[in-house]
Amino acid sequence: RDLHSFPTRRSSDLISLIRLPIRVASVRIASIAALVLFSLPVYEAAAQQQVPPAPAQEATPAAPAPAAAPVFPKPDPAEFTAASPTKETVNTFLQTSWGYDDTRVWQVQAIRKTSVEGISKVVIYVGDKTGKQKPTGIQFFALADGKHIIAGDEIIPFGEHPYAEYRALVQERADGPYRGSASKDLELVEFADFQCPHCKEAQANMDKLAVDFPKARIIFQNFPLAQHPAAAGAAAYGVCVAKQGGSNAFFQYAAAVFEGQDGLATADGATLTMNSAVTKAGLDPAKIAVCAATPAITAQVDASAKLAKDLSVNQTPMLVVNGRQVPANAPYETLKQIVTYQAKLDGVTQ
Repeated sequence: RDLHSFPTRRSSDLISLIRLPIRVASVRIASIAALVLFSLPVYEAAAQQQVPPAPAQEATPAAPAPAAAPVFPKPDPAEFTAASPTKETVNTFLQTSWGYDDTRVWQVQAIRKTSVEGISKVVIYVGDKTGKQKPTGIQFFALADGKHIIAGDEIIPFGEHPYAEYRALVQERADGPYRGSASKDLELVEFADFQCPHCKEAQANMDKLAVDFPKARIIFQNFPLAQHPAAAGAAAYGVCVAKQGGSNAFFQYAAAVFEGQDGLATADGATLTMNSAVTKAGLDPAKIAVCAATPAITAQVDASAKLAKDLSVNQTPMLVVNGRQVPANAPYETLKQIVTYQAKLDGVTQ
């Protein structure tokens, strides 16, 4: 069989492929696999975006599922014309990205030169050992620096250790309130917006992670989005609560704000909701309001949002696991698998 025996997505189609929603009952290879491979904040239907989403594309009808594990065509040596990246590097990258799921199978099918010096086109086939998923082709462009790929309109970390730079950035700059360990060996950094409904939904996952990974440092970083008028104010209040009452008070405040999230829809309702949450955290709303109005607190909220952007986070809720991104409202078992696997890759004892 030739290179086109399985349907292969063009680079321009890949973002559409990844943006398919992930469902608890049926996680498609083309959605969760691509999500974790490319570290993209993707749920169109289950995330709040920093930028307006692209127009929705018409979905391709699903093909009948194969009855057995896919048998990929033998790679043609003539399709490997680029010196970099090597097949070994691509496979290590895929193992790092997909190794948490032992049902995942793939094959590097081509690494081709392009008309631009140093940019290579990589084609892989991916399927699943159970034969329940339709085999899919995915392609991307590897850049000359060996550290990034282009998929659609996104630039994504790549290489044998694709999350290392983001991990270092998080260890240096993630300074929000935290629960769990003081150690930074395993950091789970949640970027969230208090007015984002999907962030509210994600709190159940975050609570479970705190129980299942007691040695993790679970950090809350504010990322208020422009389309949510009350989010920045709620974030500022939260910073002041943490300053005056510590992390425990902050998480009490955060839980109360998320619980009363509907109240943030109006200016008066937002004030009542935040003041009530401060009271539940055991602090004085008047003192918190004065603190939240200061330029220093605004700067701290802005710095947290800047960290999110420097990590290429543009949707909430996003969980950064030692530099690796996955939506915080993904199916919990998937989150748990990824955290466990990433900890293992980084040599963290649980």
